[in-house]
This record gives sequence, C-alpha cells and structure tokens, in this order.
Amino acid sequence: MPHGSTIDPGLIQAYLETRYHVHGDTPLTLAVGEASPALAALHAAAGVDCSAFITAWNPHSRQEQDPAANAARQQALAGELAQRGLHAIEGIGQHPSGGWPGEESFLVLGLALDAARALGARYGQNAIVWSGAEAVPRLILLR
Repeated sequence: MPHGSTIDPGLIQAYLETRYHVHGDTPLTLAVGEASPALAALHAAAGVDCSAFITAWNPHSRQEQDPAANAARQQALAGELAQRGLHAIEGIGQHPSGGWPGEESFLVLGLALDAARALGARYGQNAIVWSGAEAVPRLILLR
C-alpha cells in the first residue's frame, strides 16, 4: 500500500494529477508538489500561513454521487465553515482527463493541518490538499 494507506493507488495517482482551481478575486490553480507564488501572496494578503483545499463531494470517491446529494453535502460544509468564522473561497478540483466530473470545493484560509484532517474526515473524504507557509500544496491522505 503506497503511503501506508488503504486508498487504491490509482485513486491516489488521480489526486496527485488533479488541478485544484480556486475562484475568487484572484483565481489560481494549485498542483500537488508545485510551489504556488499566487497562493503565497493570498496567504500573505489574508494574514495566514496555511490553507486547505477541501470538498464534501463524493465521499470516499467510491462512485459519483447524486448531484443533489453532493450539493447538499457541500452546502453543509459551507455552513460549517461560515459558522466557524473561516474564510473560504469557492473552487473546483478537476482531473485533466475530464474522466471524472469536477468537484466543487473550498480553499479554506488559515486552517491548520490537524483541523483540516478532521474536517475532511468528517465529510467522508479520502484526502485533502493542504499548504503550509511554503505554499507548496501537499496531498494529505485520510485513510
């Protein structure tokens, strides 16, 4: 098992290849393992040193879920982020092949790694993408 995970290696590879698009005033695209000067600038502007790209769509990526169910899960995540006073920017995770529909997501500014892990696990995710002060997105496996 790669990385000591129970997640299928092919799925892990797909996460590594996915592009994580952040909307907002200054759109940017994140790639796992690639430093992002635009993300570093966003962190600086927001006065934070970390962020997490997270979704509530398609828990455990077993199969594509009903769009209405995905939307309801994403709305619940948005509500939780707002209730916790976290600054979240809408985005979408999309594999370049287009073989799996893009998943609506949020870039949550200032979300520490442990809190990001807990949030991803609560919404049934296999992984999140987290960036620290160096603004290099890292794939964080949750199972």
